[in-house]
Amino acid sequence: MSPLDLRHLTTLQALADTGNLTRAAQRVHLTQSALSRQIAVLEEHYAQRLFERTQPAVRFTPAGQRLLDLAADVLPRVRDAERALAQLREGQSGSLRIAVECHSCFDWLMPAMDALRPRWPDVEMDLLSGFLADPLLPVLDGRADLAVLHEAPPPSAALVVLPLFSFDFVALLARDHPRAAQPALQAADFATETLITYPVPDDKLDVMRQLLLPAGVRPVARRSAELTAAIVQLVASKRGIAVLPRWAALPYLERGYVVGRAVGTPPLRGELFAAVPAQMAQRAYVQEFVELVRGCEQAREAQG
Repeated sequence: MSPLDLRHLTTLQALADTGNLTRAAQRVHLTQSALSRQIAVLEEHYAQRLFERTQPAVRFTPAGQRLLDLAADVLPRVRDAERALAQLREGQSGSLRIAVECHSCFDWLMPAMDALRPRWPDVEMDLLSGFLADPLLPVLDGRADLAVLHEAPPPSAALVVLPLFSFDFVALLARDHPRAAQPALQAADFATETLITYPVPDDKLDVMRQLLLPAGVRPVARRSAELTAAIVQLVASKRGIAVLPRWAALPYLERGYVVGRAVGTPPLRGELFAAVPAQMAQRAYVQEFVELVRGCEQAREAQG
């Protein structure tokens, strides 16, 4: 009897989307060894390899591509059927009001919302206006249905916390900045620099919280701007350096406006979570939205 099931197809699709075993395992919430065992079961059953470990991304063999084609055909049909069953059970309407504490999250948040809208046309979607220093508050007081957070809140019976994705940070420098010759910036390198950030306190900045403050380092000065484009412009004009999520910086790096370098050793990474009221966590449209966020192109770019 064939061991092939939906889990294997989901794993192969995640591997195709992310390009390597580590990120695929993160996508499907398995350890890398567990994911490798899944694939080994299939390779043993079919007596052939499904992919080759190449750089920058794995290369599927003809056998692997055939199973990947099957995944592309079957998985959307399964999701459509599950959505239809959920709509029969729960109804098709609801609300998804989203609160964020992340200035640059809109780069991947809006595509995920756009993808959900035609699937759940009767679900009212909205973003709470303005940057929220504590987006949990509107969730707890009923003004929002989901909060996007940089840190998982303490365990609570009132909330369910769902991991979204992890991502790399990148340091942005002017193209002729002296430190542009370095492969990575370390904590000490920031001691003589002006750090340009979004207007948020130190405890909300990963570079401060995870790298600089533990090393006892503070930049010479901090300067803030609301918009990513404004931060990049300040960096390009040599007013300072910045540290942004890769997804936010990528369009400007690709155009050559500034240069990007790794931050710290090992490289600085962040993580995003969704917090929803416990009574909403099992709603099908909430679960589908979370899956869309995890799978959206911008999120994959964010993961490197």
